Amino acid sequence: MALFGKEEKTQQTPQVKTPWIKNLGNVPAHLEYFQGSMYDKVAEVARNYPNNIAYDFMGGKVRYKDFINKVDNCARALAAIGVKEGEAVTICMPNAPQAVVMFYAVNKIGGIANMVHPLSSEKEIEFCLKLSKSVVCLTLDQFYGKFANIKEHVPLRSLILTSIKDVLSPVKKRGYYLLEGRKIAKVPATAEVVWWEKFLLDGMRYKGPYHANKRANDTAVILYSGGTTGTQKGIALTNLNFNALSQQIIATNPMFKPGDKMLAVMPVFHGFGLGVCIHSMLSEGGRCLLIPRFTAESYAKLIKKHKPNFIAGVPTLYEALLRIHTLDKADLSCLKGVFSGGDSLSIELKKKFDKFLKDHNAPIPVREGYGTTECVTASCLTPSHWYKEGSIGLPFPDTYYQICKPGTEEEVPYGTEGEICLTGPTMMQGYVDNPEETAQTLRKHPDGMTWLHTGDLGMMDEDGFIYFKQRLKRMIVTSGYNVYPSQIENVLDAHELVHMSCVIGVPDPLKMQRVVAFVMLKPDVKVSEDEAREILMKYLEKHVAKFEMPKEIEFRKELPKTLVGKVAYRVLEEEEIKKYQAQENNTGDQE
Repeated sequence: MALFGKEEKTQQTPQVKTPWIKNLGNVPAHLEYFQGSMYDKVAEVARNYPNNIAYDFMGGKVRYKDFINKVDNCARALAAIGVKEGEAVTICMPNAPQAVVMFYAVNKIGGIANMVHPLSSEKEIEFCLKLSKSVVCLTLDQFYGKFANIKEHVPLRSLILTSIKDVLSPVKKRGYYLLEGRKIAKVPATAEVVWWEKFLLDGMRYKGPYHANKRANDTAVILYSGGTTGTQKGIALTNLNFNALSQQIIATNPMFKPGDKMLAVMPVFHGFGLGVCIHSMLSEGGRCLLIPRFTAESYAKLIKKHKPNFIAGVPTLYEALLRIHTLDKADLSCLKGVFSGGDSLSIELKKKFDKFLKDHNAPIPVREGYGTTECVTASCLTPSHWYKEGSIGLPFPDTYYQICKPGTEEEVPYGTEGEICLTGPTMMQGYVDNPEETAQTLRKHPDGMTWLHTGDLGMMDEDGFIYFKQRLKRMIVTSGYNVYPSQIENVLDAHELVHMSCVIGVPDPLKMQRVVAFVMLKPDVKVSEDEAREILMKYLEKHVAKFEMPKEIEFRKELPKTLVGKVAYRVLEEEEIKKYQAQENNTGDQE
């Protein structure tokens, strides 16, 4: 795919204000970045630490020297079925060894890894295959039906199927079949598919070349995000984007040592999982504990069993851990880093989880980061030596932040809210085949630099600390006033009755939108919902402006979550819009 692949981007150091530089502590402001491919970086690690464990999966361990051999064999097999440099290969998988092996194999042959969520709808998968022009796809046997239903509409030459059992020991295979495998519908014998083991075996006979000499700025990965308009977009990312991220993460965590373990539960198809939990570990000699599926209970058990040095997750994961008792007596002194990203971590949840960590002997607090898929994932992190309440931290090395007046390229003063803009070595090349949206998001500022407009509202203080306030596109407009849901959620979450909240705007014929709060009460709350509603309303009256007050509070046992664990506020918005439309229709019928 030549959309971005041959374009060299040489961006000079911006002549901008950098108040954070003096506050980085022992973190360098600048780094020298690896100029090869992601595969080349991991291969270098395999040469330096051949006997270190690269990853664990369901009881099995694979050393770096064996891991790189698996990648090489997979790359050979891809070349054998005709995948050429620049062609896209879709990886539609959970966190399993086959996904990781295929990811680096695609990179080795110079292909583009198109990362797709396996629980996506058929239409979403079809969109991703067409946009990327994928020629091959790897997925689990249990998802075969989705691909069978869309095969006439997509450009695939080969569909490779695998199963979790393909990478298990004989004993584990039997156990997997009894617990999970027998529930999966059998793939028809006539299906036009290639099975993983045969795919690799056939590749062994290939004698041609299968290692492309790729440059840092060549397109290597497509990830998916809603962008600034809420519609699905493919994000073109380079080798440098990922390699720079891994070096930045290690630089901002100097306590990391090769061999340290990361509990990798964030998904491989998401920038957080792929960039932070997997590539940053494998490209620096770390050890990934690959988890294909988990609950809060199983996650807690994994922490106790494996004693990881680093864990990363979204806020909803941490609030779930506070509700279970599996970790009641656990010793968490093994932890060197606990990171929260993917969504805003409320001040109250941070306080609760920091106390939880301290009570369980963890020597560190949770550190919040911030980023977007348009820069792979994190671009900013709370430093280990200085925390400011409500802040998401300081920019990564060679990453620059500006706060601009929304809708403009005009920088605002310190302490003033505006749109978060950033630039640096992890910034995307653009949206695939979407120049209009790319132009809206990547904009040239008066300093001559290209900046990524995140669509998020925030501010910077005089020390260079960044504060995330709200996603601009989530703003509620009621009676002409702007209301930011996360500010009300922070107030609600601080109340002793509340476990979690979500605030949305719903259609209103007079106000345009009215504010509605959805609340999960703590499990041990003894008051009735009516009493809780009255208590919370009186509490809110003291803490938020009159125009920000929710007109309703609805209690839920659970709040809906997105596929990566964020609170799915859009699901609640859609529910309320349908209710409103039904009421409007009923009114029309009565008239």
